[in-house]
Amino acid sequence: METNTVIGKTAAEKTGKRRPSGPRSKLEAGFSLLELMIAMFIMIILLSIALPAYQRTMQHARETVLKENLWQMRRAIDQYASDKGKLPQSLDDLVTDKYLQEKPVDPITEKTEWNEVMGEDTLSGENAQGLKDVKSLAEGTDSENKQYTEY
Repeated sequence: METNTVIGKTAAEKTGKRRPSGPRSKLEAGFSLLELMIAMFIMIILLSIALPAYQRTMQHARETVLKENLWQMRRAIDQYASDKGKLPQSLDDLVTDKYLQEKPVDPITEKTEWNEVMGEDTLSGENAQGLKDVKSLAEGTDSENKQYTEY
């Protein structure tokens, strides 16, 4: 008598159905909700760390550019005064006479508008007024709690 019992075979082998030959079957393809949630939480944590660091870096860069622009304009005022023997009347005079290529942009306000501080021109003997200093029109404070208008 012949028996049809198979010993040591899996249920799929007993029924004759083959298991798909891939890492996952069609039912297991894709990500579970739990896996997606974990991935989202990891991304949120990384963004919560990276975003403030990026914003601080950008703010520091704007402050550095503002200081450099003010230094360049003040240097141009001094150069103009020593060359011409009088103070310029505005930043436009510095651009017209090629001491500056163009009016710099205030990186905080993103405009080319500056507070032009006028004062007595001690270089000319006529008690004339001239551009003594340039300051930012930006409101607020920098990362060291110094007013932008005090730069």
